[in-house]
Amino acid sequence: MRNIIAVLVGKALEGDTNAASIVLAKVLPSVKAQAEKVSFEFDASLPISEQVAQVLDAVAAGAVAPDVGRLIIDSIKSLADVRATEELAARIEALEAASDARA
Repeated sequence: MRNIIAVLVGKALEGDTNAASIVLAKVLPSVKAQAEKVSFEFDASLPISEQVAQVLDAVAAGAVAPDVGRLIIDSIKSLADVRATEELAARIEALEAASDARA
């Protein structure tokens, strides 16, 4: 194993880019994207469309990077989808209960 590593490092030092790539992939940790923390005026109690408008305003003002704004808007949409599903389930349960009560 040590001989293989020595050969790879030697080739990398000689300019072999494939060997260098292999050595660096094993030595350096992989870089993972990390969203920066942001701070801007945001009221989560507002309707969804107004929440998204707040994020877009923050992007337009330069307080939030466009890619981070998109992540926030996607998160708002996901939460809205979950809430809509919960509301639909509650409505179905209420309809079923009312139907059972009449029967």
